[in-house]
Amino acid sequence: MHKVNAKSILSAQNGMNLYRGCSHGCIYCDSRSTCYGMKHPFEDIEVKINAPQLLEAALRSRRKKCMIGTGAMTDPYLPLEKELCLTRKCLELIEHYGFGAVLQTKSDLVLRDLDLLKKINEKTKCVVQMTLTTADEELCRILEPNVCTTKRRAEVLDILRDEGIPTVVWLCPILPFINDTEENIRGVMDYAVRAKVYGVLNFGMGVTLRDGDRQYFYEKLEQHFPGLRRKYIENYGNAYEVDSPSGKKLMSVFYQICRENGLESSINRIFAWIHTFEEKNTASQIDLSDFMEL
Repeated sequence: MHKVNAKSILSAQNGMNLYRGCSHGCIYCDSRSTCYGMKHPFEDIEVKINAPQLLEAALRSRRKKCMIGTGAMTDPYLPLEKELCLTRKCLELIEHYGFGAVLQTKSDLVLRDLDLLKKINEKTKCVVQMTLTTADEELCRILEPNVCTTKRRAEVLDILRDEGIPTVVWLCPILPFINDTEENIRGVMDYAVRAKVYGVLNFGMGVTLRDGDRQYFYEKLEQHFPGLRRKYIENYGNAYEVDSPSGKKLMSVFYQICRENGLESSINRIFAWIHTFEEKNTASQIDLSDFMEL
């Protein structure tokens, strides 16, 4: 870990990354790609220590309320967050200034901030997005070794459901010859259906591989799935989009489950909903009985 003073915190789309790098160890992580220009080892996490101050200045200057997002590049609930509380401090500011929040995570640490999520959601909208890749717990420990497993993430979704927090599942990536089975898709979707999520984001049955990400992924394939690295090279070479041979069938299963259970599957509609600020009427309602003659 190393601390830096960032120059700014919010992107043009009102997203923020409080940390840079990650310790979850997911073998497929796109954030490792060299195109992002990271100047430090990926596991040496950069901490934007002045993020709360930057965020407060940005929120105070905004004339129009909006949704503030975090987690696109780095999970806001890394183990470091337990001590540093940057995400919590930023949620406190979002709640104080009346903005909405969208968080993307794989960690059950999000439940620590349930009190703030509920307060934000009372005023506007607070959406938690949870990534689920496999219903196989042992496989999950290989693909995403340093974060809670899918079963626990599904429990978190159930808790959020019961607390009235809207959720979305990211069903990705689907790795060819690893988790691209109908059994797995149905298993993950069962979790989403039970949690009554708003929708499930799926960008196709496959994974994207770029320079930096690809090398790390292949190294882990060699370590955990002997011979599979060669199969990837033979089938995909250096392709960016690596699609499952079973993709068409799996997408059909995915859409069918969404239709049958009323889950939104349109990427555009889900993103539009996530990023739409909805101010709720929290004013006290007048009880007309107070004016009635007893």
